[in-house]
Amino acid sequence: MISLKLNGRPAEVDVPPDTSLLTVLWSDLDAVGPKFGCGRSQCGSCTVLIDGEPVKSCQTKVSAAAGREVTTLEGLLEDGQPNALQRAFIAEQAAQCGFCSSGMIMAAQALLDRNPSPTEADVRSALNGNLCRCGAHNRIVRAVLRAAQEG
Repeated sequence: MISLKLNGRPAEVDVPPDTSLLTVLWSDLDAVGPKFGCGRSQCGSCTVLIDGEPVKSCQTKVSAAAGREVTTLEGLLEDGQPNALQRAFIAEQAAQCGFCSSGMIMAAQALLDRNPSPTEADVRSALNGNLCRCGAHNRIVRAVLRAAQEG
């Protein structure tokens, strides 16, 4: 049995410890914000936060999350409503197909949590491990900068 906190709530799963965190989130914990993209930690669509740090959940074993706080896109909601970063993504139309959005938002949230006033270079660096196939990178960067300004 593996115990962790998911989006602020205790969770337990009875799975082999080498099961990917992404698989457990989807199959056992009904957290479908992170997406399966490449399965090799290269695209970032599966990004979640573990104790506030962005990790690629497709290649992270669930045992690495034992006793820790895992935050998914669903965990960013505030009273059931989008948080400032999610609202900025909507306002800037930063999601074209939307497949990368969860991972981009999670990586950006980690940045804003440690640096509430990032530069454009800071944002681009923080999002470097996330790919957008639609070409919405500039809108995504604007959304993160907007969220930082609107705080």
